[in-house]
Amino acid sequence: MRMTDPRTSYMPLAARDYTAQRQMTVGDLLLDNRIIFLDGPIHDGSANLVVMKMLFLQSENRHQDIHLYVNSPGGSVTATLAIYDIMQFIECDVATYCVGLAASGGAVLVAGGTAGKRFALRHSKMMIHQPYGQVGGQVSDIEIQAKDIIATRELLNQILAEHTGQPMERIAKDTQRDHYLTSADARSYGLVDEVLERPAKEKKKS
Repeated sequence: MRMTDPRTSYMPLAARDYTAQRQMTVGDLLLDNRIIFLDGPIHDGSANLVVMKMLFLQSENRHQDIHLYVNSPGGSVTATLAIYDIMQFIECDVATYCVGLAASGGAVLVAGGTAGKRFALRHSKMMIHQPYGQVGGQVSDIEIQAKDIIATRELLNQILAEHTGQPMERIAKDTQRDHYLTSADARSYGLVDEVLERPAKEKKKS
């Protein structure tokens, strides 16, 4: 049996809705409008939260876009790929927005949005590079880890090549070191489709 809050049970429906809305967080309000904000380093916790939100929004309406805003320096490759795979798996289109900085895995996620629905704000930046790797242990362990890092680098390059239309050779060359792009450069490169700017207000006629 569903319990009701005795403090609001006597209120008219409109008043209860208003009270419930006042109790919602900013994140709840954004999610109610199908907006997900990914900020800070990408790790298992943040990735799991984004994945759960996307699955929830698809269950609510699989024909309406999800809007993913990214302001992140990147982070865990596996966590990044968890989000990326869900973006490709769900039926909803995922519109992506670069806000501030989308670097490393953040850039992969922005580029991995639905074609034609990938955006960058005017003064935002993106950065792509090869994955970092730390190896240690016995020689055989180091060899295994090195092979995995190389395979991961190739996978990320393939993903970027697929979504940007750039040849693998150029992606491999550009990601040898940190490669920063302005919003306009990111559009030319194929990481985003459009740079968002506020339309100029029409001058009032005197």
